[in-house]
Amino acid sequence: MKTKEIRELSKDELVTRKRDLRQEVFHLRLQQQSGQLEKPSQLRVIRREVARIETVLTEKNRKAKQDSK
Repeated sequence: MKTKEIRELSKDELVTRKRDLRQEVFHLRLQQQSGQLEKPSQLRVIRREVARIETVLTEKNRKAKQDSK
């Protein structure tokens, strides 16, 4: 998911997506530890998407604070 697409989502959708991705990272780590992970690069891709989502959430929270002042 690209940053532009992430910015179009609402806060609730972003939080839900972040939770789902973190759960997926957890499961991929378990597979990695047991030697069953076929695409190790997938962990990196998902972690980066989580970081993008957190960045957008932070921006939206800051903007909401500024608008309320």
